[in-house]
Amino acid sequence: MKSNIGIDVTPPETECEDRKCPFHGNLSVRGQVIEGTVSGTGMIQSAVVVRERRIKLRKYERYVKRMSKFHAHVPKCITISKGDRVKIAECRKLSKTISYVVVERLSR
Repeated sequence: MKSNIGIDVTPPETECEDRKCPFHGNLSVRGQVIEGTVSGTGMIQSAVVVRERRIKLRKYERYVKRMSKFHAHVPKCITISKGDRVKIAECRKLSKTISYVVVERLSR
């Protein structure tokens, strides 16, 4: 069992047999670590994570909301649902659109 993945997160209590799990499989994480909200879990073992940020427009002296969507793999040892705050980490390309993996559920 590999519990230290190089990021300061709490490892899950349950074990899984997922090869694409950074804690129990052979997937290494590197690059960006992003916090966001789960907006959809319709795909099998995958989720859509949305990150909102505010950009200041100098010309109008106002803030504008911008949104980014990330597709992330969900290991079997982590259970998430729509509306959860999660932390995702960048990894190698797992499919055509998935380049991130969920490493921690922060809150419901």
